[in-house]
Amino acid sequence: MIPIRKMGPGLLVTAAFIGPGTVTTATYAGANYGFALLWTVVFSIFATIVLQEMAARLGLVTRLGLAEAMKNASNSAVVSKITIVLIVAAIGLGNAAYEVGNIAGAALAATNVTGIEGRYWSTIIGIGSGILLASGRYRILESVLIILVLVMTTVFIITAICLAPDMSAILRGIFVPSIPSGSMLSVIGLIGTTVVPYNLFLHCNAVKQKWSAHHDLESSLRESRWDTGLAVGLGGLVTLAIVSTGASTYFKTGLVLSSESMGDQLAPLLGDSARYVFAAGLFSGGLTSAITAPLAAAYAVCGAMGWSQNMAAPRFKLVWLSVLATGTLFAANQSTPLPAILFAQVANGFLLPFVAIFLLLVMNNKSLLGDYRNGALSNFFGVFVVLTAIGLGAIKLLGVLRAI
Repeated sequence: MIPIRKMGPGLLVTAAFIGPGTVTTATYAGANYGFALLWTVVFSIFATIVLQEMAARLGLVTRLGLAEAMKNASNSAVVSKITIVLIVAAIGLGNAAYEVGNIAGAALAATNVTGIEGRYWSTIIGIGSGILLASGRYRILESVLIILVLVMTTVFIITAICLAPDMSAILRGIFVPSIPSGSMLSVIGLIGTTVVPYNLFLHCNAVKQKWSAHHDLESSLRESRWDTGLAVGLGGLVTLAIVSTGASTYFKTGLVLSSESMGDQLAPLLGDSARYVFAAGLFSGGLTSAITAPLAAAYAVCGAMGWSQNMAAPRFKLVWLSVLATGTLFAANQSTPLPAILFAQVANGFLLPFVAIFLLLVMNNKSLLGDYRNGALSNFFGVFVVLTAIGLGAIKLLGVLRAI
């Protein structure tokens, strides 16, 4: 097990997916379906650890970003161009849409406490995120994100424990998978808010900064695996706690879930101060994701285009600034943030299989990874994750087609 001081990239990944999307989607799932979808959270954490371990291993062994590796893994010019289009469109433009939800969620939290309109908060949050990113220093970003993730973790886990939910219902939700009527979008959304495609690009680059090429590779891989498992597991515990608090507060209780009432799930523990603590957690999650989404987009797009991935490089800055500015602009003009936040998570769920398939192909490239390419067990788990994600998406698509 690695000491806390050596952790970092895994917590960066956790900070990226514990944002307004997770809080909103998990609360919505609990409020509408009780504990029935907890199995989805467990699957999502398993899938995240499997895929993030591959991305981290790729970065440590090859010293390449995921985008570069995906582009260079094929000798076909056509496949290479398709890969570039996928990365730029899905990750670059997709993250801009995702950023709207991040900033809108943080602004919603600030608005519920201060009464100041969300458009002003969206602008302030966008500028603040830009200042942090413009510093160009990974260690500063990492320290800020870790602190904010711990705030979110503490608030929801303690609340879930104090609410003393029905343990038999929780165990059924975890070990007896079910998809209640109308819950398919919530299932896909829970997966999309946890197994975030852009995190694969972010993680692949982050490990190279944490463990240099001069560090013993076997030791780096071992420490990275512990880092990933512990940090993502912590994020999963937070998501489970949010679903539980949402279920205990809203499911069949008569209370109505809305953007203004989301903080009520903390009231049994915190009383009148619940809305302020909830706002702090939501704001923290929004800010962490608002920082990491543009950063991941810059790594992905610059890697695909063959541009420098140095945080001080002009093109790198231009990419993250474009994503951040787009998210800030749309969030500032968004009158109803909850639909935008939920939509981004579902879109992520549909995008996941495509990115995961490309990752699996790269991880089986012997010329690129040598003895560190995927073994049978890694491929089995990776294919299982991909097929499950594709299956869930197909079920929803068929349902839509039948309704037409």
